Amino acid sequence: MEPMERDESRKQTGELRLQEWLKAAPTRAVMSALGGEKGETRFVGGSVRNALLGEPVLDVDIATVHAPERVTALLEAADIKVVPTGIAHGTVTAVTEGRHFEITTLRVDVATDGRRADVAFTEDWLADAKRRDFTMNALYADMDGTVHDPLGGRGDLEARVVRFIGDPHERIREDYLRILRFFRFHAHFGKGEPDAVSLKACAEEKEGLMQLSAERVRAELLKLLAADAAGASVRQMAATGILSLVLPEAMRLERMEALIEIEAHQLFVSDPVLRLASAVEMDGVGLDAFAARLRLSNKDRDRIKALHTDQTKIVCYLSMREVHRALYNMGVQCFKDRVMLGWSVDKKGANAMQWRALLAIADSWERPKLPLNGSMLKAAGVPEGPEMSRVYREVEEWWVDAGFTDDEFSIIERLKAIVQATVY
Repeated sequence: MEPMERDESRKQTGELRLQEWLKAAPTRAVMSALGGEKGETRFVGGSVRNALLGEPVLDVDIATVHAPERVTALLEAADIKVVPTGIAHGTVTAVTEGRHFEITTLRVDVATDGRRADVAFTEDWLADAKRRDFTMNALYADMDGTVHDPLGGRGDLEARVVRFIGDPHERIREDYLRILRFFRFHAHFGKGEPDAVSLKACAEEKEGLMQLSAERVRAELLKLLAADAAGASVRQMAATGILSLVLPEAMRLERMEALIEIEAHQLFVSDPVLRLASAVEMDGVGLDAFAARLRLSNKDRDRIKALHTDQTKIVCYLSMREVHRALYNMGVQCFKDRVMLGWSVDKKGANAMQWRALLAIADSWERPKLPLNGSMLKAAGVPEGPEMSRVYREVEEWWVDAGFTDDEFSIIERLKAIVQATVY
């Protein structure tokens, strides 16, 4: 087995040992079952990177010298559930005490086509590191928290530089999604201008993006758009011609950037779907085509379409009655989206408190229910069928305009008036 480290001077024994995720009982159980104490299994990638950056560790990925069949046998012997999530590529998922751990056998790429790879398993840690995408993702850690840095990823991480491992053209041609991953990682972890060599390679290899499935592109774009610094990365994508290939509909980048700034300034949780919606401007037909091309979920498609096709006037100076009417007719999500979109194009910074107040009203809104049912409609002489729906809608419109009155007598009187004028 080839030595792991090129730079032993940077290794600090037990550096991550105090990390809660590393000390957790489920983590220890999985690592112990796979020979973590003997160096046969190590943490890898995002958990190590985020721990070193002092950022939350959400997923714990594990690399091991053991073949998938051996991994399965060792885990089952320790009474740990195993799910064969990607067995052809050496990946299984261990499930214990409600925690999931993705475990992948060390591997090298035998053949690639820009979308997927044929792999061979290995026990060579350095070879496994060299087939990864960025230096900051080729960091490993032992069970005791000792960090291993075979390719200089630690230095790049500290400098906040996203850099491809080896020849960036080769890494990109192995999987063209790495172009989008480069911009995504720079948005999340980078600082200053992107690495010039990596950026140039992305621009020169961009046509390969057309080989990728819409699902993979969409997922990567939404991950990118969740980053605090997404705006700058998207601008870089536009400058290199990459954005026009993957998101040609993005014609309102200034609005998206303003939205991102508002979210940051107001300490709002980033909303990648809303950011995506803010970058486009089109009618319902265009939005349907856009959603189909990106394979958006029905939920995201409907949300974006509602945002752009609703004609309700939303301004920061709406009266309380206007706000309630809009909330009732639009729904909370669409109303809040329209508020954020309106806020993003409002050049008057002094209106921020008013926009925020509208969001607060929406968050506390409870949709009222019109106290009118089918029996009451029948009693008023409305025949069954389409007339019932029509009359109900007319009463409802009046009720909304009346401020959602709970005066049942007034509602019945309005019903009678509508029936007398339009039914008989």
